[in-house]
Amino acid sequence: MIFLTVGTHEPFDRLVRAVDAWCAETPDAVVFGQITDPGSTGYRPENFEWVSRMTPERHESMVSDSQCVISHAGIGSMIAAMSLSKPIVVLPRRYHLRETRNDHQYATAQRWQSRPGVFVAFDEARLPGVLDRIVNRTGGDQTTNLPAFASEELTTAVRDLIYGRTNHLPTTARSGSHP
Repeated sequence: MIFLTVGTHEPFDRLVRAVDAWCAETPDAVVFGQITDPGSTGYRPENFEWVSRMTPERHESMVSDSQCVISHAGIGSMIAAMSLSKPIVVLPRRYHLRETRNDHQYATAQRWQSRPGVFVAFDEARLPGVLDRIVNRTGGDQTTNLPAFASEELTTAVRDLIYGRTNHLPTTARSGSHP
C-alpha cells in the first residue's frame, strides 16, 4: 500500500490529481489517501480510497504500514516517513500556483532531495516516473532512519546560541544574516 498525505490545512488538488491519474495507469497500485476536504469544487479522486481527516495514531499507522509515502514537501510528513524508514515521494506546493504563501516547500524539497529515501518530483509531470521507480525498486530506494537524538554539533550550536556564545556558530549565524 502507498500512503498519500497532503497535510491537514488545505487541499492539494494538483498532487491528488497526479496520483489519481497514475493509479488509473497503474491498476496494480494500491493507494490510500488523506487528502483534506476538497470542498464542493475541489478534486475528488476516482482511482483510490481516501479520507479527509484521520487521527494522529491512524496517520502514523498508515505511514508504518505503507510501502512508501507520497506527500507535499511538508517537513512533518517528511520526518514521519524518514523516522519509520519509509521512502517518501514529495511534490512541493508552489507559490506561483497559489498553493502556499511562499516557496518554502520548494526550498525544502531542494534541500532534502539528496537524502536517501527522499524522492522529489518538482512538478506533476515528473511524478509518475518517480512513483514507477519506487514501486518497481529501480531507483535505489534506500532510506535512512532519523537518529533518536540530535547530533552533538546541533546541540552544541543551540546551546551556544541560547547562552550567547558564538564561537561554534557558522559565520553567517554570528553576523546575524540568514542563509
